[in-house]
Amino acid sequence: MITAASYLEKLFSLEGKVVLFTGAAGGIGSALCKALAQAGASVALCDINLSSLQALQGEIVQADGGASVHLLDVTDKENISACVEEIVRMYGHIDVLVNCAGINKRIGLADYDEQTYDRIMDINLKGTFFVTQAVARQMKEQFLRTGKGGSIINIGSHNTGWVLGGCSVYAATKSGVYALTKSESVEWAKYGIRSNCISPGHIQTPLTTVTWEHPTRSKYLLEHIAMNRPGYPEDIVGVCILLASDASAYITGCEYRVDGGCISGGQPWEYDTDF
Repeated sequence: MITAASYLEKLFSLEGKVVLFTGAAGGIGSALCKALAQAGASVALCDINLSSLQALQGEIVQADGGASVHLLDVTDKENISACVEEIVRMYGHIDVLVNCAGINKRIGLADYDEQTYDRIMDINLKGTFFVTQAVARQMKEQFLRTGKGGSIINIGSHNTGWVLGGCSVYAATKSGVYALTKSESVEWAKYGIRSNCISPGHIQTPLTTVTWEHPTRSKYLLEHIAMNRPGYPEDIVGVCILLASDASAYITGCEYRVDGGCISGGQPWEYDTDF
């Protein structure tokens, strides 16, 4: 008799899968890397912060997960190629790519200088583009060799659909990431490559603590979240495992919003009801 546990394990297990994860050292990235490893994946942790990567690897290994550390600057095409080749040499294949590397600077649209604009664009959009291009070539070769392609998971943002003030360049990059997701799903489906986008809402991480502790911004955010609480990196785990696993074999080109009901309209105004 098949138990519920064995059925779910077969459906969602990442055993045998290799995940290349950019931005692994960040608040969202580190939580997702730990979860993917716990689900059975071998996670190639990629970031520019070596000490944080090593600490994350230690946590994953201590929990009986598999992880390796790889320095990656997503703005350097030569580094991208070398990193992808290193991971393929180590594991033999890449089954899942998670593009999580990203930065932001919250200032007015008219206040950006060219250097800041270029930096955000280079990491969030250009970097995602060329990392994906390099990994997709490996996934295509794998598909032609074995019949198995791969899954690309791009981390978008709430700002792809509902833009906050002071996030113009960031919003432009994340909207571009979602557009890339759709292009990837259309062009590469014939090679067994799926591409989807996870767009987190207002997630509380060390970098967003200043926002959640702000007297007016935090009030504004909570009023616009139906569930009346911040999101946490762990809230994104379920959909990430779904998209990395074979359970999502017929899902591609989609955006998954993990936002506590923010894009739906937030908390309602007063209305008459007997419920």
